[in-house]
This record gives sequence, C-alpha cells and structure tokens, in this order.
Amino acid sequence: MVVFGFGLAVLVGTALLLLPVASTSGTPTNWVTALFTATSAVCVTGLIVVDTAAHWSTFGELVVLGLIQIGGLGIMTLASLLGLLVTRRLGLRMQRTAQTETKSLDLGDVRSVIAGVIMVSLTVETLTAAALTARFAIGYGQPLGHAGYFGVFHAVSAFNNAGFALYPNSLMRYATDPWVCVPVLVAIVIGGLGFPVLFGIGRRLRQRQRRLSLHARITLFTYGALVLLGTVTVTAFEWSNPETLGRFGIGGKLLAGVFHGITPRTAGFNTVEVGEMHPATLLVTDILMFIGGGSAGTAGGIKVTTFALLAFVIAAEVRGVPSVHVMGRKLPNGVQRQALTVVLLGVGMVIAATLTLLLLSPFGLDAVLFESISAFGTVGLSTGITADLPHAAQLVLVVLMFTGRLGPITLASALALRERGRRYELPEERPIVG
Repeated sequence: MVVFGFGLAVLVGTALLLLPVASTSGTPTNWVTALFTATSAVCVTGLIVVDTAAHWSTFGELVVLGLIQIGGLGIMTLASLLGLLVTRRLGLRMQRTAQTETKSLDLGDVRSVIAGVIMVSLTVETLTAAALTARFAIGYGQPLGHAGYFGVFHAVSAFNNAGFALYPNSLMRYATDPWVCVPVLVAIVIGGLGFPVLFGIGRRLRQRQRRLSLHARITLFTYGALVLLGTVTVTAFEWSNPETLGRFGIGGKLLAGVFHGITPRTAGFNTVEVGEMHPATLLVTDILMFIGGGSAGTAGGIKVTTFALLAFVIAAEVRGVPSVHVMGRKLPNGVQRQALTVVLLGVGMVIAATLTLLLLSPFGLDAVLFESISAFGTVGLSTGITADLPHAAQLVLVVLMFTGRLGPITLASALALRERGRRYELPEERPIVG
C-alpha cells in the first residue's frame, strides 16, 4: 500500500507537469523530465534536470511544492504508523514495557499520530516561512508578495529535506547570510530528526518525563555526532579552497562549513559549488548522505539509528560480549539482523546504480558515485552532472530515488513483521571468518 500510494502520487505529479501550462514556454515538457521532477519532489530528493524557476511556470512550481508536501507528510505519517504496527505485533508484556518505557507514541491512537505530524509540519514551516519572508522583504527589498512566495517555497522544501530552490544555484547567493541559512538549517534538523523523536521531546518538556526513549537518545546522539563530524571535516578540507570556502571571511567560512555539515543529512541545499569540492570532502559527504537522518522523518538514507546499531554491534563483538547493551537496554537479535540487512541491501543498490551509470554516461567514478548516493539517500546534492546524463541514466536515478525513499522504511517494517520463532535448531558449525 505504501509503494502503491507513492507511485500513484508520482504518476499524478508527472501528468500535471506534462501539461503545457506547467512550463514557462507553454509547451509540453519531455516525459522523462516530468517523471524525474515528480519523483524527486514526492521522494523529497531535490535532484533536478531543469532549473526549477526557469523551466516551470508558477503552476508547475506549485505542483512541485504540493508534491514535496505530500511526500514529506506521507513519509512521516506512514513511517510512524508502520512503527506502531510493528510495536502492536509484539507480545502484550513487551507492548506494556515499551509503552511504559518510551511513552513516545500511543500504541493505538492513529489519529494522534496523523494530527501530530500535520501540526508539527505546518508549525515549523510557518515559522520558517515567516523568518525567510521577513529577511527577503527587509534585507533584500523584495516585494512582500514575492518574498512571501519565496519564503513559503523554501520553508516547505527545507522542513521536508527536499532541497528544491527557486534560484539556479540553490542558496549560494545567501552563503554568508545567517538570517537565511540559520532558519533553513533549523527546519532541516527538525524535519530530519523524525516524528517519534520530536513527539518524545515534546512529551518530556510537557510532563517532565524522566528520560527519552532509547530510539530518541540514539537518534539525537548519533545525529549530533555526525553533524559535528561533517562540519569539522568540510570546514577543514575546504578552508583554503578558493572555489568553495576560501573566498569567504572567517565568519562566512564557519557558516558555510556548518551548512554543508548539516545539509548531507539529506537536505540537498548548497551554499557553495559542490562540484568544486576536494575529493576528500566529496567522500565524507558520500558517507554522510548514505547514513541520512532520523527514522520516520523527512530525511532519507539508511537512517542514523541503523548506523548506530551496527556500530554498537561491532563494539560488542570487539569486546567479546555475547549480547549488545546500549544505554541501559539490551538490543534484540532481530533488530541487529534487520539493521545489517538494510545496510547491505543499500550498499548493493548504490553499487549496482553506480556501475550502471558508469556504463551509460561519460562521467568519472567520483561524480557518478556521488550522484548515486545522493539519489539513494534522497539528498539532492550534485556535482552538476544530473542534467547532462542521458535519459536512460536519469531513469536509473528515478528508480534509485523511489526505492531509496521507500526501501529502508518498508523493508525494516516487513522484516520486523515477518519475524517468527523457530521450533527447532540444526547442529551448530562455525565457518572460518576473515
């Protein structure tokens, strides 16, 4: 049902973008371009093959904006509901334990989840839009209507981690303007943490709950650590690069470094030219994009909790501990296997797509790998090759964006729902490892 729903949204969006009124020229758009744009919007990716403001009319831009909103709300709602479904399949004792311990989601109240997602989304988007509108109108002298339209569009795009912008070079013109960059970054982080974490934080603040759930604590810790790692590495590697951070003063370098330490969380906006970054920076960005953001949020990737779980498993194995304990709790073996499955299948998808793009396009490994991971992680950052790829390669990215957006969510849920006990075990034999 999840796959069908998102597929239908993509098809409807494609049909609307094919209409002559959707383009500035008044002529029908190529079907591959329409399909690519619709998929990128619904999957809140941000990769584009045509300039959004130059190619699409106001009607076309509103269609893209609507698809972004539908995709973001749909992902947060469906992922949260799937999480509830998985939790309800636990035994009664485990349900009571989980509900008492986490108090992050009511196990039976579906309406509260949907209402909470909509309320959080609209609140953050409204506040971000107000801040951006004020800055565009006061700081840059834009007419209020124009500033409001641009503010709303970029606020919705930022909260949903979509990365679509109404400027041909994303947000590069505002690289040193904190009044634009900071509201965008705040919206990106809130959207990327995931609704269960936001809901848990809200309940803790209202009810003075003793502590957050294990999921929320893992997400916040890992998300913060990755943001710090990304900010430090990008700033250090690009500090003297005249094509990126090197042309700014110290304040501008720090702001742009922070921005590009956060945007690989699948936001997709950029304030410097990504294609001019050093190979080491691109590799770090590849890793950050593949990991992504929080579960049941607008971010993509394998999710920070999945990455953290594998790190905990490795740490336990290195210490020779038979079970994995994290923050006062034991991780079930099934969760460990699910995390490993999601990661390895994600790696396989990226490798297969990268190999295919290398065969279909003239570009090198660095650019193609970056493009594949950006599509799989629904990030939207690009070294600038998207529009120059042949149609066959663009269709490969369409498939990768769709499966990368829905794959980790539906796969993890399906694995959890299929888990069942075994009534017998075969004789044990240990093969040689390493």
